[in-house]
Amino acid sequence: MEAFFVSTAIVALAEMGDKTQLLSLVLAARFRKPWPIVLGILVATVVNHALAGAVGSWVTTLLGPQALRWVLGLSFIAMAVWMLIPDKLDDDETGAGPRLGVFGTTVVAFFLAEMGDKTQIATVMLAAQYNAYLWVVMGTTLGMMLANAPVVWLGERITRRVPIRAVHIVSAVIFLGLGLVALFAPA
Repeated sequence: MEAFFVSTAIVALAEMGDKTQLLSLVLAARFRKPWPIVLGILVATVVNHALAGAVGSWVTTLLGPQALRWVLGLSFIAMAVWMLIPDKLDDDETGAGPRLGVFGTTVVAFFLAEMGDKTQIATVMLAAQYNAYLWVVMGTTLGMMLANAPVVWLGERITRRVPIRAVHIVSAVIFLGLGLVALFAPA
């Protein structure tokens, strides 16, 4: 259960101000149909994070415990630094045409925007660290939904009130702490 709760919290925090959260806002403003957008985000996230979690679980079969410890520790520290770099949504990431419908457009756009994103990389690392694939994927998916669904329904009102910079700093400190624990905690 620890893997679930940590994964949920980390991804929910990491997603604040992230480009996929901005994409959620853009989709909500463009289509004004919250249910298909939220369901599209859920489907895209489940598929994306299931693949990322599988990669994380697979990595544990390739690396010995000591090498994995160093890779995870340094990766979490790199994530801490990355959290301090603000995201902005690239114009071409919302380019999926409406001919796919609101749901289809959301699935495609969100899945592609999440590729190589902080939360996808975090899912890989968490799955490798906890060796609890299902709990990590469920937790990271819940974290994504906690961060993105309210944006779809409440839109700009949330983004004006949430101090994104403070959330990024808290997330960076958490990732740094995880990295230090991975590197220096007794095996």
